[in-house]
This record gives sequence, structure tokens and C-alpha cells, in this order.
Amino acid sequence: MRFRKIFGFLVLTALALMAPQFVRAAPAATAEQAANQPVPDVRQLMMEVEQHQRQLEKVRENYTYTALMTIQDVDAGGQVKKTESVESDDFFVNGHLIERTVKKNGQPLSGHDLEKENARVTKLVEKAEQTPSSQRLDQQTVTVGRLLQIMDVNNPRRETFRGRPTIVFDFRGRKHVKTHGLAEDASKKLQGTLWIDESDRQVAHLEVSFVQDFRIGAGLLATVKKGSNFSFDQAPVSNGLWLPTGAEGNMQARLLLLKGIRQHLVEHDYGFKVFQVTTQQAKHAEIVPPASQ
Repeated sequence: MRFRKIFGFLVLTALALMAPQFVRAAPAATAEQAANQPVPDVRQLMMEVEQHQRQLEKVRENYTYTALMTIQDVDAGGQVKKTESVESDDFFVNGHLIERTVKKNGQPLSGHDLEKENARVTKLVEKAEQTPSSQRLDQQTVTVGRLLQIMDVNNPRRETFRGRPTIVFDFRGRKHVKTHGLAEDASKKLQGTLWIDESDRQVAHLEVSFVQDFRIGAGLLATVKKGSNFSFDQAPVSNGLWLPTGAEGNMQARLLLLKGIRQHLVEHDYGFKVFQVTTQQAKHAEIVPPASQ
């Protein structure tokens, strides 16, 4: 699942960079009220979002959902050559997203594959328990303050998105800024647009594309080609909490200086439900439904 690993990194990087996702809801504003207010300063808005992002982390850890990724290998003409799928149970530990693969190409994991996945998730849960929520598990962390040094933001405006007032702005990486680490390096190759739900201060929609080739390991490991793009969506679940509902992307890349790939990915997130976690259960990453009232 080459694309899944690269795409997953890009989505998580973009979310970490562009806007923290979980913020307590502010009093709802009507479209008319919002239209009569000045557009808030984008930089101040983003700092406020970052300051409040931790408030619903514990609530978020009571939820799980299913993520279904469909990955298509396509040729230069856009014809599908191969299709694969991965289904996972997604949940949160100490502020970190954990993805546990349960099916590949529609077939449940079994035997050695199941044992290997259980061991991987157990180690990841243990690491998440020891890693502050302010840090990424892969150590690729960029604060909003640092992001605002790397990105130019412009054209702030109001739009109605899916029937709700949103604050929208465009962003683009500043190519001459000195950066450190994969996440910072990737951020200055991107441009895109972000929709923030005005009343809930949540990311409603994100669109990002590469404006330059992005070389990983000086291009020796991989090169993501200019024009590769993806989008991301969230929606309210309950009590001011928003969770992902899907993502889509198109990737052109070259791996190890040899193999060129073209892939299209669609992710659907669904089946949101509340669950209870015990210490022992978290260690083994199993879901226990809440007791009936």
C-alpha cells in the first residue's frame, strides 16, 4: 500500500500544519449575523484554534469509527489497472490516532497477518500512551506558530459551506524559508484552501496540491510529483466534536529512482460510535461497547 503510506503522511501533515481539528463549539451564528461581521485575522484565528484544540481530546477518545480506503493504480490515460482496499478500525489514545487494519480487499485478517497487526497496534498504543499529545508519534511536529513562518495566507473570506457559515482562506508555502524535518519540508511545497466552520471553529474542508516536486531522501527514496493533490472532509458528530468523514487524492510519484506510480485514493469514514476503554483493553487495542443504561 505505497500510496496509503504516502497519502496518510500528507493528510496528517496537512492537518497538523493547517489547523488543529477538535475545538469546543462557540455559540452558533446565523449566516446573516456572520455576513455582517468582519472576517477575523487569519493568523490570530489559527492561534486561537491551536490554543483550544486540546479541550475535546478526552471526548474524542470515547469514539471509534471505520475507515475504508480504496486505492487504484492508473495508467497515464487514467484507466484503472489495479484496485486494492484496506478497512480499519480507527480510535484515539492520548490524543493520537490509531488505525487497526481489520480487512484487506474485503477479506478479514487472519493467521500470521492478524498476529502481526495485533503486535504492531499494541506497540503503537504503548508508544501513544508515552507520547505527549502535542507531539506526533513519528516526531514530525510543526506548530501553528512555526507554520505561520513557512506559509503565506491570503484572500480570507466568508462562504456558506454545506449550509453553514465558514471562514475560508488560501495558503502557499514560502519556498525560500529554511526548514527542518520532513513535515516542514513538505509544507513549503504545498498550496491550498482551508474552510473553517465559523461557529464550531472546526476544519470542515481542506484542499491541498503540490506546486513543486517533493523529494524524500533527496529523491533517492521517493519523489512526489508536482500536481499531486488531495482533499479532506470533517463533519459534526455530537457535543461540538467533529470527526473525519472522508478524503480523496491523486498521486504521481517515483520510488527509488526507478518505479513510477500513478494512484487515486478515496477514503470513506463512517460508523461513528461511542465505546469504553479499560487499561487492559487499551493495551490490546480492543473495543468494548458501553454498558446499557
